[in-house]
Amino acid sequence: MVYTYSASGLRLPCATSVYRSSQSSFNGSSRSSSLSLLLKKNQFSRKIFAQNSSYDSDSSPSTVASKKVRVPGDQGDGSSSLTDQLESPSTISDDPQVIHDVDSKEMRDNKKIKAEELESVPSTLASNDEEAHAEELSAPLNWKVRNPNSEAKPRSIPPPGAGQRIYEIDPTLSGFCQHLDYRYAQYKRMREEIDKYEGGLEVFSRGYEKLGFTRSETGITYREWAPGAKSAAVIGDFNNWNPNADVMNRDEFGVWEIFLPNNVDGSPAIPHGSRVKIRMETPSGIKDSIPAWIKFSVQAPGEIPFNGIYYDPPEEEKYVFKHPQPKRPKSLRIYESHVGMSSTEPIINTYANFRDDVLPRIKKLGYNAVQIMAIQEHSYYASFGYHVTNFFAPSSRFGTPDDLKSLIDKAHELGILVLMDIVHSHASNNTLDGLNMFDGTDAHYFHSGSRGHHWLWDSRLFNYGSWEVLRFLLSNARWWLEEYKFDGYRFDGVTSMMYTHHGLQVAFTGNYHEYFGYETDVDAVVYLMLVNDMIHGLYPEAVTIGEDVSGMPTFCIPVQDGGVGFDYRLHMAIADKWIEILKKRDEDWKMGDIVHTLTNRRWSEKCVAYAESHDQALVGDKTIAFWLMDKDMYDFMALDRPSTPLIDRGIALHKMIRLITMGLGGEGYLNFMGNEFGHPEWIDFPRGDRHLPNGSVIPGNNNSYDKCRRRFDLGDADYLRYRGMQEFDQAMQHLEEKYGFMTSEHQYISRKDEGDRVIVFERDNLVFVFNFHWHKSYFDYRVGCLKPGKYKIVLDSDDSLFGGFNRLNHNAEYFSSEGWYDDRPRSILVYAPSRTAVVYALFEDEPEVVDKSVPVEILKTVEAAAEPVEESEPDEESEPLDS
Repeated sequence: MVYTYSASGLRLPCATSVYRSSQSSFNGSSRSSSLSLLLKKNQFSRKIFAQNSSYDSDSSPSTVASKKVRVPGDQGDGSSSLTDQLESPSTISDDPQVIHDVDSKEMRDNKKIKAEELESVPSTLASNDEEAHAEELSAPLNWKVRNPNSEAKPRSIPPPGAGQRIYEIDPTLSGFCQHLDYRYAQYKRMREEIDKYEGGLEVFSRGYEKLGFTRSETGITYREWAPGAKSAAVIGDFNNWNPNADVMNRDEFGVWEIFLPNNVDGSPAIPHGSRVKIRMETPSGIKDSIPAWIKFSVQAPGEIPFNGIYYDPPEEEKYVFKHPQPKRPKSLRIYESHVGMSSTEPIINTYANFRDDVLPRIKKLGYNAVQIMAIQEHSYYASFGYHVTNFFAPSSRFGTPDDLKSLIDKAHELGILVLMDIVHSHASNNTLDGLNMFDGTDAHYFHSGSRGHHWLWDSRLFNYGSWEVLRFLLSNARWWLEEYKFDGYRFDGVTSMMYTHHGLQVAFTGNYHEYFGYETDVDAVVYLMLVNDMIHGLYPEAVTIGEDVSGMPTFCIPVQDGGVGFDYRLHMAIADKWIEILKKRDEDWKMGDIVHTLTNRRWSEKCVAYAESHDQALVGDKTIAFWLMDKDMYDFMALDRPSTPLIDRGIALHKMIRLITMGLGGEGYLNFMGNEFGHPEWIDFPRGDRHLPNGSVIPGNNNSYDKCRRRFDLGDADYLRYRGMQEFDQAMQHLEEKYGFMTSEHQYISRKDEGDRVIVFERDNLVFVFNFHWHKSYFDYRVGCLKPGKYKIVLDSDDSLFGGFNRLNHNAEYFSSEGWYDDRPRSILVYAPSRTAVVYALFEDEPEVVDKSVPVEILKTVEAAAEPVEESEPDEESEPLDS
């Protein structure tokens, strides 16, 4: 079976699950020595996992009926959500924790839990490990108890507001107040229920302190929510994979638990680095699974499924953060990256190498944030990290959890924010090393039936109306911020979450009826409100970015005002528009169309703009550089060889496209690593041949890593034309750092001339002039401006440093003259060469450097365009022509 994986425009082949069922057998007569994970700082060896497992794992059928269980707030069949239950006060059960038969679509049990049972929270996990087992799990856990080993500073999440300000911001929303008020009521109700039964959102989001493996002075407690399982046991190297050695107990809510006391010598029962799994007897058979809350998992060489790793290094080996997290910058300049493919060599790169080699590059280029993909463990490398199997585990392909912490700490030392590309929109459908069919039932973490499957991505879809799913996802979002000091998230696939049609085969036109109807998944939107509430309440400096292509209104309005709560929306339409334009002749480019797409965003909602991301770099697609220069890039990028019209055109437009996108597209900017210098190769993950059921074969690439890397050496080579594009991108970033034009409140577009092919606009005290004409240059071209005074060139895409033709005199000064022009009170006369973008700054009001920690020699990159140059003759016949 071959299928296609898609994430926000990402389309690439994925491997179908190759796991097969087999009856497990054990030889538990004796314990074997555990397999330890030997850790060295900045070093990670796979050899320690070379030993094969001494057991066979079972998979289970795709669907199964499970018995009736009680789990906090869950709906087994996915047909009744929390928001359905909380539709009105009259229909709210006194016990929001009671769930129904997973195969039933009707409520079969209207019994309410006794009031005294609700005095504690509706979970039966013991707050004291030893006492719990002495009483055989008879006492429910009080989730208000903090882990004494990780006492956090007091934090609070503000209570819900009125949620009505959205109507002041956008009066059009008043026509949809019934839907929006209902949505906000469900959010408030969920906050109230969490406060009542869990001690608040702050406590509720710390599920990792009780579920999964937790360590105390006396031993290790392991808890797992698996209501569909009939029996459970923890197995691993520590007990020779004996399923009879450490059998778990189940409470009435479906939580399985076991306490493993320390050994006689005081050492933990499970050594650090040991492989562990949970063996469950389920309605669909015996199943071995990686614990859902596992903190590390590894795929041993020669094996297909991953193994969970009990990761708890000695205190002296744990990484200790040394540097404070940077404050959130006013404008975000994001360098999107993937650790594994960040090497110039055809290998899987490491956290340590990324820390030492790539982070300094990002700093030098002038970006103030790095967005890292594929952090959450994913069994299929070519999924780009979007088919997550272990949500709390950093990918072991790149190193250890402590290696990742070291990377993040180094970024903070450099003043760089670290954003994580987090996936809560769907999960891998793998059954052995993922959440799918975890307890042998189809409706455990996910919706049952077709609603729980994404037909295009071939993945599972979460049931955001389930109490325990909310606990899992909210805790996951908090875990990475708390444990690893990430500075925020880019939430993947948010459009898929917010609509039951997942945005598939739907063309959003902007009509508000498309956003507020029966196709909106209110449970998912409420979850997004909760997670933004939690993040911004506990981590005020954290950044949340949502990948939404639909244009959902209120998306970036605070939750208290009635919005979804994101800080930024990814302006995904821009990249699509550039590809559409690049397929046309230069004569058919419309200036108004470009400006409209770049500025078409909701008022007061911030956007992250990008001309291209990782999506356009994948095999089967083309980067902007490839659209512009195609195969000429392979033969004519050396400076010691003559260029071609196609190369000249491509380099010029590559720079212009990126600058106008940054200048008009949003309050943040994103670039995928390597695209800043026009990386000449696509991304092609290693893959073998795929055999289809009909007998046909889709050829692979012989599992090659040759195209799964970034050739940074090309951008650094002073003998290649790539260097000029990289220098321009660096100057562009530092220009924004100095002037902060992306977040300037002053923006005015004074010219969109279809005849001249010229676009002129103002941001702060800068005037941007773009001449997209393929051969016409304009002398004494009048450009409107707001403020009087002297203007000088601060960035010129035609500078020879950037691979241009040096047609401008950077010593020239441009004085404004009074008189209205293009609806501006003043104007200046400039020379506008063809296919050139020039930025003029008002020099009487030159701002001071924003970041004084940036070395002077780096900041001088911005002023490089102002250095004396030899002025070329403005002869149009000598200028590059269209190919």
